[in-house]
Amino acid sequence: MPDEKQYVTPTPAREFDRRAFFTKIGLGSLGIAAAGTVGFTYEFLSPNVLYEPSPIINAGKPESFEVDSVTMDVNSGIYLVRAAEGFYALSAVCTHLGCLTAWSQELGIIKCPCHGSEFTRTGVKIEGPAPKPLPWLRTWVSDDGDLMVDRSMNIPPLQFLRI
Repeated sequence: MPDEKQYVTPTPAREFDRRAFFTKIGLGSLGIAAAGTVGFTYEFLSPNVLYEPSPIINAGKPESFEVDSVTMDVNSGIYLVRAAEGFYALSAVCTHLGCLTAWSQELGIIKCPCHGSEFTRTGVKIEGPAPKPLPWLRTWVSDDGDLMVDRSMNIPPLQFLRI
């Protein structure tokens, strides 16, 4: 066998395989979609709790309020009124669109700066677009002798806390 040559086919280092490329792209896309589904499922199933401040407010000692005074607590949105008949609390939030009202000492009325509603010191609407009077809030004296107001509980008007 004269001059018999052996032919060897060269093996490529890495041959480009379209099928393997698209398989990797497809599996990668499925992995990303699965991770997103797991993330959204966890977000959906985890409790979505809003932590709000307590609706019960400690207003302080009754002795610290003068007779015929109207005291506004801006942080809690209430008026604490000490009348000759006793104590009562009003919501300071206007019943029209929820603006915070303001006590006008010289006029003796509660005014809404947003749309001009006016209320008496007992919460009765005098004028303006407000559809209802300011609600009265439950007021009581705690065991420690402090005035307590529950913003979440409305009571009928003219129920005074006598001390």
